[in-house]
This record gives sequence, C-alpha cells and structure tokens, in this order.
Amino acid sequence: MDYNKYLRQDKFPHIWCEGCGNGIVLKAILRAIDRIGLSKDEIVMVSGIGCSSRTPGYCDFNTLHTTHGRALTFATGVKMADPKLTVIVVMGDGDATAIGGNHFIHAARRNIDLTAIIFNNYIYGMTGGQYSPTTPFGMHGSTAPYGSIEHPFDISALAQAAGSTFVARGTVYHALLLDKFIERAIRKKGFSVVEALTPCPIMYGKWNRMGTASNMLKWYQGNTISLKAASTISPEQRGEKIVTGVLVDIEKPEYTEEYNKLIERVQNMG
Repeated sequence: MDYNKYLRQDKFPHIWCEGCGNGIVLKAILRAIDRIGLSKDEIVMVSGIGCSSRTPGYCDFNTLHTTHGRALTFATGVKMADPKLTVIVVMGDGDATAIGGNHFIHAARRNIDLTAIIFNNYIYGMTGGQYSPTTPFGMHGSTAPYGSIEHPFDISALAQAAGSTFVARGTVYHALLLDKFIERAIRKKGFSVVEALTPCPIMYGKWNRMGTASNMLKWYQGNTISLKAASTISPEQRGEKIVTGVLVDIEKPEYTEEYNKLIERVQNMG
C-alpha cells in the first residue's frame, strides 16, 4: 500500500527517537484504515500529550492534538456531535491511565463507539523518563532510580473490567498482527481498546539496561505468548510472559445510539 497518501509530508522528518516503535504502530494504523477503505474525511484522530500523541500531526485526517489526559473527552464530544465519524484516539500509557485514567474507565463504561490505541512503553518517554502506571514492579526510571515499588496497571484487564466490548494486546515485533487487531477494533461498534507494546530505547531501555533497540524488539518475541498458546499450558508454565491477542470481543448497546433513542423517546412523551 501507499502510506504517503495518508501522511502530511510537510511534517517530516518525524521527531521520534532512533529505535522508537511508534512509527511501527503508526504504519499498523494506516494499514488497517486502508483495508477498511475509509476516506480521510471520515476519520477523526485525537491525541493528548506525549511521544505517541504526535501521531495525528503526521496523519492527513481530521485531527485534534489536545491537552494531557483529555483525549477521550474531546473524542467523546466529536462522536456525540457526529456519530457517523470514525474516531480513533491515540494515547500513551501515562496519558491514558494516569491523568486520563478516569476518562478511560468511564469511556469504557459508557461503551461509546471510539477506538483507543494505547502505545504502552512502560515509561514517560517525552518528559524525562519518569515511571508510569504501567512500569513493571522493580523496574527503573528517572523517578524510580532504585526500582519502582508500585504495582502496575494491566491496561487490557482494566479496559475489560471497565466495560470495553473489544480489547486486544499486540506488540510492534508482531507488526502484521497488530494491524489486524487495530482493524477489528475500528470495525467494532462500541469502545474498543488496542494495547500496543512498543519499545522506548532512549528512556526505558537505558534505565533498565535492555541493550539496543533491536534487543528490545526481540524481548517482545521471547516474553510474550499468544492467547491460544497460553490456553494450552498452566499458569506456572506461562510464568511472566505477557498474553497477546484478542482478549475481549462482546456485544453491548452503544452509547450514541442509546442517547439518540432517549432523545426520540422523550420527544414523543408529550
């Protein structure tokens, strides 16, 4: 496919660091959109603040670069104003689950038809390498030089518990699977979440001595397991490996449709 038709060429070269996986996630998003056949005018891409939140700046869609942690609130407003639009929300792990945590769980609870793609690199990469809500226990960052003593969020489990109708987890190492998850998430009516595990060699990798960017990519190969494979072994055999795949795919009433039904019902009450 021709990626260039979806990109704002005047915004390049990009600002992401060497070895960052964000560009891989961006290309996965574009492949998914291309297969679905959406026109650029049918899409609104919304982001907050962070490394991943630069993504809409490179995409030639209707785009909003909003305040930290508030991407889902802006996206909710867009979807309520015009439910026909396909609204994709790009966030980082800190943006989505720290300052944006309440917005995340309530968007899932409402089951509003948004696709949330969360770039999870286990750290605040843009602002100095502080540990984030997903930094694994014992791992390091600029604000946890002796190791984090906080237990991390499991983003996908949080999305499921809060009510998301579609939840998938993939990695940038498995790039061609990631775009399939994103395609299914966009096609799904309801609040859909794709957790994209992506490396940050400059901050997370440096603080945790994980080696080169290619070493970090290979880490995903050795430390993840597909849902299908995980279902055939015991938890003890699985150990600390991260489960990838489509974790939730259910049907529930969607918020904007129910809201419009409510309006019609109230208008007919007189």
